[in-house]
Amino acid sequence: MSALRSLLLLLLSLCPGPGPGPGSEAKVTRSCVETRQVLGARGYSLSLLPPALISGEHLRICPQEYTCCSSEIEQRLTWETETTFRGLVEENGSFLVHTLAARHRKFDELFREILLSSERSLALLFHRSFGHLYSQHAPVFSGLFSRLRDYYERSGEGLDDALVDFWAQLLERLFPLLHPQYTFSPDYLFCLTRLASSADDSLKPFGDAPHRLHLQITRALVAARAFIQGLETGRDVVSETLKVPMSEGCRRAVMRLTGCPLCRGIPSLPPCRGFCLNVANGCLHSQGLDPDWGSYLDGLLFLAEKLQGSFSFELAAQSIGVRISEALMYLQENSVAVSAQVFQQCGNPQRLQGRTRRAPAPREEVGRLWTSAGAAGVPGTEEERPTTAGGTSLNRLVWELRERLGRVRGFWAGLPLAVCGDSRMAADISQEAAPCWTGAGRGRYLSPVVGVSPSEQLDNPEMDKEDSSVDLQTRRRRLQLRAATTRMRVAALGRDLELEDWDEEDASGSGEGQHYADDWMAGAAAVAPPARLPRPPRRDVSGGKGGGVLVRHNQGRSRTGGTSVGFHTEPILILFLSALALLGPR
Repeated sequence: MSALRSLLLLLLSLCPGPGPGPGSEAKVTRSCVETRQVLGARGYSLSLLPPALISGEHLRICPQEYTCCSSEIEQRLTWETETTFRGLVEENGSFLVHTLAARHRKFDELFREILLSSERSLALLFHRSFGHLYSQHAPVFSGLFSRLRDYYERSGEGLDDALVDFWAQLLERLFPLLHPQYTFSPDYLFCLTRLASSADDSLKPFGDAPHRLHLQITRALVAARAFIQGLETGRDVVSETLKVPMSEGCRRAVMRLTGCPLCRGIPSLPPCRGFCLNVANGCLHSQGLDPDWGSYLDGLLFLAEKLQGSFSFELAAQSIGVRISEALMYLQENSVAVSAQVFQQCGNPQRLQGRTRRAPAPREEVGRLWTSAGAAGVPGTEEERPTTAGGTSLNRLVWELRERLGRVRGFWAGLPLAVCGDSRMAADISQEAAPCWTGAGRGRYLSPVVGVSPSEQLDNPEMDKEDSSVDLQTRRRRLQLRAATTRMRVAALGRDLELEDWDEEDASGSGEGQHYADDWMAGAAAVAPPARLPRPPRRDVSGGKGGGVLVRHNQGRSRTGGTSVGFHTEPILILFLSALALLGPR
């Protein structure tokens, strides 16, 4: 027996011990040299770093085994790894913020330049033709453009009010020139204003031109304003989303991913790629903008196509002079009928005493002026398309927008892959078969990579369930994006969401708003009237130089205010009207 016992003891001494466990690499090396070198290079004080492995019972995030980290070092590494992760997120998203900001700036510059160019063209022609006479009435036209810009910049009142006031003021300025033998009291101006703005359109001194201008300008400016607001909202929401603070659960997960290898004394061991993807998906899914992101991009592109085509901002701005020309020509050609109706409804104005009238202009001279004006004012003449000072046209900007937004459609879904593509976050995809950091030690990551949907994130092995829910701030940002998308959908129907009670179902294209034909662009044929818009609150506005009151009855149709009586055409007025008619597309 003693010989057998001796033999057994000999065999046991020759047998190998148990295999290495999860923390065996630390126990074997028993060294923090590499960790001290790495952290020392980052500016950590070596006095805070233990020279050799110590017990890890004090650790709060990393495995509580032998470690190279004190509690203070673990806390500092947690802050550092969070900063690195957030920096990668912002770095990968910076081009997206830049894209939206650059598109916003370029489109905004172009829209402003188009309005300014239209105003300058009108003023230049009138100054050349009439000099001081136009200068006396220039505030009427400059006031119109000022209010159009106010609406575009979201600081003015509605477009309908701006156009109504313009036609009212223009009418009030023209009547004293047409009828120098009369004087018009404030009461008479009020009667004319009420007659011109009546709901039954009993008096249309400018014909259909005000309505056609209202249709074109409203569709284009509403769309441009919603488009610019959409770009601005997207830029701000994306910027805020990329800078959002990380949750406590996400901080701990990122620390386990990239900080704990340092504490284990193996900083050169890269985290496993699957480990990184689970952490990144868990941290980013609750902060991303999917699924609203795709709908937002679709809304931007659809509205941009409208602004380039059927809601052309360029042609709408060019049409201002054309529609004014049409209105004044109609006013001259129908002066007898308009005057008779005004005299019948409002009575005869008081005649001035001792006024000597000028002789009328020869008929052939009048005909020549109107013929040349008509030729210059025919819509659809070939003109150079407006550009910014840098030579950028609307067509080019829309093409660039389509090309750039195509690159960012899958941005939020691809952001975790982009973050884990950094060498600091995970092993290279070509090294997936090599040992890597699993969160517990050296080995292979065996947990499945889960998707980014809320239901899939419930099974994320690296995140707590409470960290998988969407926080309140992310919900608020998604609602902002959704509101911008709805505003653009409504604008694509020619409506201003801020002036109407709409919901998303109304904006989904159920058929309402299809009366806006896509072939309106500055053609000679009149566009069919759109459905009536809801009436704004009734209010009174001082009208014209006579102090008349302009009463607005409804929207979506031609309404004018001012003064109109019988037309015994004066030569000076013919010159004034002819200059207006000369305004073609500039």
